[in-house]
Amino acid sequence: MTVGEFLESRLKRCLIYILLVIIFAVILLATGTQAGVLALLLITLALAAVLIQTLTYLRLRARCRELLAISDGLDQKQLFTECIPPAEDPYERFLFGLMRRSGQAMIAGVSDAQAAQREYREYIESWVHEIKAPITAARLLGQGLDGDVRRRLAAELAQIEAHVERALYYARAESPERDCVIRRLELSRLVAQAVQTHRSLLIQSGVRVETNLPECTVYTDEKWAAFILGQLLQNAARYRSGTPVVSICAHPLGKQVQLSVSDNGIGIPQHELSRVSDRGFTGSNGRLRGGSTGMGLYLCRKISDFLGIQLEITSQEGEGTCVTLTFPMRQAVPEERD
Repeated sequence: MTVGEFLESRLKRCLIYILLVIIFAVILLATGTQAGVLALLLITLALAAVLIQTLTYLRLRARCRELLAISDGLDQKQLFTECIPPAEDPYERFLFGLMRRSGQAMIAGVSDAQAAQREYREYIESWVHEIKAPITAARLLGQGLDGDVRRRLAAELAQIEAHVERALYYARAESPERDCVIRRLELSRLVAQAVQTHRSLLIQSGVRVETNLPECTVYTDEKWAAFILGQLLQNAARYRSGTPVVSICAHPLGKQVQLSVSDNGIGIPQHELSRVSDRGFTGSNGRLRGGSTGMGLYLCRKISDFLGIQLEITSQEGEGTCVTLTFPMRQAVPEERD
């Protein structure tokens, strides 16, 4: 609370006080009070009023700072009403009571929303595990078909699996710390895992993968990092050129490691580049090719932020796209979780 705000809140009171003093002075003059005595009384009243208002301002400012410090110290601001000190007067007690009732209603609403979100996430995770069974069965049944139909069916099933996996990671991305284990990994192994997982899609799309991975290790979560790489490979296959090539290379950068995934695809228009990781943004290429959900790069950005991985996207329309992942130092990543 500033002095100006305090004086503004007290303006009406001050005007009423001045009016009463004027009436008091007029009455005293009418009753024959000497001017010197009247002046002394008025000065005394003015000094008393200034002293009282100054003390009031200092008390209210200290009170505001105390409440602000309590609010700033809370991670969950909705718990403020449960942590405020006792009221100092009946008016403050009344206000705190209203705030407490409002806060309790909000806490109940937040708890209900969190419970509903948790139930939905658990349902999605359960559904994903259940849907994998018929996908696997369909893949086994497709093995009895002729070569071309079998390959086309395998590619479509791979697309279904990719969408299912994206739904699973989207549900888990709301609280990734529940399923995150940071450990030391060989970068070449991580890349090989991602390429092998999407092998059918890459072969069906005619994408050639070239790697240049010197011996280096990173500290990250294997599943989450492999998912990010998988999304980049899927995008390279979806937005491929006539002779698609994906180049994956890495090099140490001090205590960090940079991993670059480059393709020679159709690229991203410059005016869309800053929005490609926004949730639900498909862009002109996504609408042209069809089948884009606008969730892949959004999840990559969200997961990489959690893992402390710097994700940078550069692209030239008609020439290709390069996504650079900078893995953090060991002490910079989140603590290991089981």
